[in-house]
Amino acid sequence: MKYRTPLAKARGLGAARSGTTRWWMERVTAAALIPLSYWLVKLVDLSATTPYAETRDWLAAPVNTVGVIAFVAAAFYHAALGLRVVIEDYVDREGSKIVLIWLVNLGAALLSLIALLAVFRTLQTG
Repeated sequence: MKYRTPLAKARGLGAARSGTTRWWMERVTAAALIPLSYWLVKLVDLSATTPYAETRDWLAAPVNTVGVIAFVAAAFYHAALGLRVVIEDYVDREGSKIVLIWLVNLGAALLSLIALLAVFRTLQTG
């Protein structure tokens, strides 16, 4: 017979503080997206109302390039974190859960790469 308390049996099991980092990163990226949204709104507004050359010149300014790149990185990372939480909470089978999390991470990485490529190609045409 083993004389271990339920607490002793539970130690070392469970999340082991791994979820705390993701929770904080969700909050940090959400807070970062608030000011970074300025660059998205400005870029969309310029794209809709001004000629291409003027939009490209605005994007060529270093602060605007960094702002758009930071928005893209934060937005896709934040989306991947949020989708991971949804998958972990609502998908029951462990195998499906792992595959879906991999697909979400791969999709977020691919979409962010496509968005960054679009920014750099726009800068290159100038």
